[in-house]
Amino acid sequence: MSGYTALTQAHYRAFVRDKTSLFFTFAFPLIFIVVFGLLFGDQSVPGGRHVIDYMAPGVMAWGVGNGALFGVAYTLMHWRRSDVLRLVRLTPTSVFTVMASRFVVVLGIGVVQAALFIAIATLPVFGLTVTAQGVLLSLPVLLLGILAFFSIGLIVGTYANSPDAVAAIANCVMIPMAFLSGSFFPMSQSPGWLQGFSRILPLRYMNEGVTNVLSGTKGASSLLVPCAGLLVFAAVFALLAAKTFKWGKES
Repeated sequence: MSGYTALTQAHYRAFVRDKTSLFFTFAFPLIFIVVFGLLFGDQSVPGGRHVIDYMAPGVMAWGVGNGALFGVAYTLMHWRRSDVLRLVRLTPTSVFTVMASRFVVVLGIGVVQAALFIAIATLPVFGLTVTAQGVLLSLPVLLLGILAFFSIGLIVGTYANSPDAVAAIANCVMIPMAFLSGSFFPMSQSPGWLQGFSRILPLRYMNEGVTNVLSGTKGASSLLVPCAGLLVFAAVFALLAAKTFKWGKES
């Protein structure tokens, strides 16, 4: 068995055995869909669309990004704190292999999250409209979004030294970003200054990309800016993560 396969299996087993992580990854974000969908989902916004058409993709993007960031940050912190990474370093396993094995698991979790969100939001009680083409077009946005937040999570996991620190930093990053990026309301209804400010946040691009194509109202050309923005964020944070990576608590 290769080091990559062994690490991938270890990441997967650790995740499925952690009931708390399972709940906050899958069930907790769905609470927002249910609550906000029942309260505001059938209300209309300028353009003739319903709030659910903006809110469901936004909450889905936030939930997937949150899962990617928190999952890798906690794992990296725990493995470094318990000296697992030091043991890995003694093997012919590179940093890239360690991170790639974790990313595959995070990517799979993100896809399952997205599928679950869409399945719930398209129930008649909520009424989200999606098309098969829209679902396919949203996949590259999800991939790049997961990569961007995974890279941020690597940095958080490098500097956080306890589970409480991971939770505090991850929440300080993701909760304000959700409100500033339009995850819970259409950005068109926010002030102009906020719409401009949100352009420096990766979640804005992820929200915009998924919302543009999921219901089939826009085509592939509408993904150019969101995908380019997410790619830039992913590259910048991945470079920072590579520069700051630590194998142990002191290194």
